[in-house]
Amino acid sequence: MASLSKARAALVALREDLVGEVFAPGDPGYDEARTVFSGMIELRPAVIARCADEGDVVRAVRFARDLDLRIAVRGGGHGLAGTAPTEGALLVDLRRMHEVTVDPAGEAARVEGGATMGRLHRATRPYGLAANGTAAAAVGVAGFVLGGGTGLLDRAFGLAVDSLIAVELVTAGAERIHASPDENPELFWALHGGGGNFGIATALTLELHELPEFSVALLLYRPEFGRELVRTFREIIRTGPGQVSGAVTYPASGRPVYGALLTYAGGEADLRKVAEPLLALPYEAMLPGAEALRLLDCFPGLRAHWSAECLTDLPDALVDAFCARAEAVPVPVPSGSRYTLFPGGGAAATGPARYPVPYRDASWTAHPFARWADPADDERALAWVRDARADVRPWTTGAVCLGLVGDEGPERVGAGLGAGNLLRLEKVKRTYDPDNVFRCNHNIRPV
Repeated sequence: MASLSKARAALVALREDLVGEVFAPGDPGYDEARTVFSGMIELRPAVIARCADEGDVVRAVRFARDLDLRIAVRGGGHGLAGTAPTEGALLVDLRRMHEVTVDPAGEAARVEGGATMGRLHRATRPYGLAANGTAAAAVGVAGFVLGGGTGLLDRAFGLAVDSLIAVELVTAGAERIHASPDENPELFWALHGGGGNFGIATALTLELHELPEFSVALLLYRPEFGRELVRTFREIIRTGPGQVSGAVTYPASGRPVYGALLTYAGGEADLRKVAEPLLALPYEAMLPGAEALRLLDCFPGLRAHWSAECLTDLPDALVDAFCARAEAVPVPVPSGSRYTLFPGGGAAATGPARYPVPYRDASWTAHPFARWADPADDERALAWVRDARADVRPWTTGAVCLGLVGDEGPERVGAGLGAGNLLRLEKVKRTYDPDNVFRCNHNIRPV
């Protein structure tokens, strides 16, 4: 660790050199800059560098290396573990770097490291194109994609990381490099699920997909129809085309009811045909597309904890376990808590097997998501998530999408990357970050 006088001089120089802003404890704006999605996270980075461009990122990394600081990165700031603003580290805040440039002829988009899913969707929609990703607009694109995130278009187009064309990266040595199938191909492979372990992604280039229409509906059902609803939804996914996806969740729309979110990568008429079995059940209400998708968005401020398990199948016994645990949600409705089942399969399952994303063969994913306001509810909420995971353990694949879990230990990191991939990933880590500077994440250790 550097001496206090050296640290002060370096901070003064960083303030002068950075095009963006620099925040230290006590500065106006520091508390806002360190705030992340979960209200449980109260860590205080030593310095926050809100970078305006790639040159700022290089300057920030050099600053951290000179002072022997760990480096954490904030894109969207939705990570559960709060690893972005790690105590005593330099936080590289990319939120000013949020431009999305669409190439409609090439069906591709260049997305800066601080861009959110909302920005990406708004940029591609006028061209009848879409990037796979989550419907939660505030989630950062880079963290979602490089962490192997899963979304509503997986069954139609494959996992979001399957659409990765290239990555622009600043390494632990403050070098700018480019990773693609032809340039630094081993690094490019590792970025498919390895997240921020190898450097700071200042921009991604993503393949886009033709999607002139996308149809959504949300049907609400009283709890007594929950089990029948889940079984019906299961059958729709089993027999339907890859364009069909969605989720079943409880509670829904801020009420103690089940929600069946059904999506279709196509027109409304096709969606209605697919939805006929759900419409035959006694539903309480049907919400239109824009309102339905808001079900999946989340806003910061509340305390939060969540996890996930990838499932081999969805038998009736698991349906019963899901419904029982969902209806036992430990904090009052509305709180933001919910328990969700969403399907895999389709193009996600048949995508490239060479990448370290071992969960692509999951038939379903169980995703308990707790949010609450009162710290007195902490243990009840955390226990509910743990119990939900335990309920489904007989049907788990053993893999997990790391984008859906927090800091659950090295075994879960291995489950998210695949045990057969770990040694290869560790060698890539040694090449690009031998000192494990980027360890405020689901960490891969250099060997």
